[in-house]
Amino acid sequence: MYHRLLASFAALALVATPNAALVAQDDDEDAPAAPRTYAPVNFNMQEDLENIWLLDLSNGERVAIRLMADWAPNHVERIKTLTRQGFYDGVIFHRVIEGFMAQGGDPTGTGQGGSPLPDLEAEFNPMPHVRGTISMARAADENSANSQFFIVFYPRFSLDKRYTNLGRVISNIAAVDAIDRGEPPASPTRILQASIASDNKPAPVIAPPAEETPITADLLNAPLGE
Repeated sequence: MYHRLLASFAALALVATPNAALVAQDDDEDAPAAPRTYAPVNFNMQEDLENIWLLDLSNGERVAIRLMADWAPNHVERIKTLTRQGFYDGVIFHRVIEGFMAQGGDPTGTGQGGSPLPDLEAEFNPMPHVRGTISMARAADENSANSQFFIVFYPRFSLDKRYTNLGRVISNIAAVDAIDRGEPPASPTRILQASIASDNKPAPVIAPPAEETPITADLLNAPLGE
């Protein structure tokens, strides 16, 4: 069992576990994010559907994430492999911290789970953790990322080159903002379906809540069925 690393915010201490729980100490938490200059990323959903990751959430929204194989080829391949196996379908966001990030990808929902595949060697890169960045969660060992990931709500540059940045939300960041908070949340937001855009899977249909039948005199006096 790895030790819990404490950040300046108690809420930002994320449990390290043998498989892939995020261990993030955000040293810049109390200071405003400094302006950073970085090369823009050209996100064109029609250009490379093989690297668009779609998350259909239980809040009824679909989020599109551009996976950047140039930044982290092995981590991107892992996400795509697990997605096509259906690994992420039904998995909750089990640690969601206001002002920081939403973490998911653990089928046990505890932060201690992962996939049967071997852990990955780190692919740290210079791309910054800006709003909407998706990065790979890991334990204290830099080479322990497996299946868990997190999406940052706001820039967290203290995570740069410490966690493998592998892409960015390119559509419907508002749905990410709406993920239920908690560690774990009381009513966690769930990934109903994860898919790769090139596979052209339709979003799952979410049935509306059933309407209650009003109690009327006719209903009360109706004969009982046999």
